[in-house]
Amino acid sequence: MLLNQVKDIMTEPYYSTEGCLIYNTDCFPAMKRMSNSLLDLTVTSPPYNIGKEYEKPILLQEYLEWCGQWITEIYRLTKRKGAFWLNLGYLNVPDRAKAIPIPYLLWDRIPFYLIQEIVWNYGAGVAGKRFFSPRNEKFLWYVKDEHEYRFNLDDVRDPEVKYPNQKKNGKIKVNPLGKNPTDVWQIPKVTSGKNRASKERTPHPAQFPVSVIERIIKVSSNEGDIIFDPFLGSGTTALVALALKRKVIGFELKSEYCEIAAKRIKDFLEFKQIRESQGILFSGHELSGEAKYLEIASGD
Repeated sequence: MLLNQVKDIMTEPYYSTEGCLIYNTDCFPAMKRMSNSLLDLTVTSPPYNIGKEYEKPILLQEYLEWCGQWITEIYRLTKRKGAFWLNLGYLNVPDRAKAIPIPYLLWDRIPFYLIQEIVWNYGAGVAGKRFFSPRNEKFLWYVKDEHEYRFNLDDVRDPEVKYPNQKKNGKIKVNPLGKNPTDVWQIPKVTSGKNRASKERTPHPAQFPVSVIERIIKVSSNEGDIIFDPFLGSGTTALVALALKRKVIGFELKSEYCEIAAKRIKDFLEFKQIRESQGILFSGHELSGEAKYLEIASGD
């Protein structure tokens, strides 16, 4: 089993359970120890080099070189039909840009083939005074082979069809499972604050909502595939991967975030076991039906 091979060459994991390995480690040297063509899908959001509590800002050129290094390692580790979903925000370039999208600075350092840029539009955010209030982040969808890659459209179709009974030549025009989602995803952000915090909020300051990662994992991988997140943070990628019957490897530099991720997974697996003991089968393809629990499984 591939996860056992990883376990054999790595140090003791911070947390492990069936189909899941979480390591409290720096991702770049750890990845260099791993075998080629191991991963089916990587979903991650690295530090943006803007001074968040989990990062120490470095010179821009050093940051870009570092990004190129770990992304090149992911390329080596990815299977031929595998994918890489990258979330990167904006940073300031003195005398040049207030908020330039980081991928614009990395376009020639990423060996993957870019399929599409996805705009994640959310409602909450900071209010601008001399600029428009930011309400989006980008996900860049890369693949290793531009001709052969997974795109499980039927697993992520949008059932909210405006004209579901519209016909063409006497036949229903719309797919009965729904329409193809657009490249703009309107999904609420995980908010903080005393009166408006999301149920899934953890102490991590940059937490993904379950719904975003659910859609990515469903569309770009199959059951049993290995999902990787080298900047695991609060563990949303691992949590959703396990719920969808995938295997997962996660690296996280800060032990306190490893603990948050481990607790969320333990809580989820306990809930899953209780359901199954009651004769209620858990299906990864019904993740949306489990979303309320997944939001509550926040480590609080």
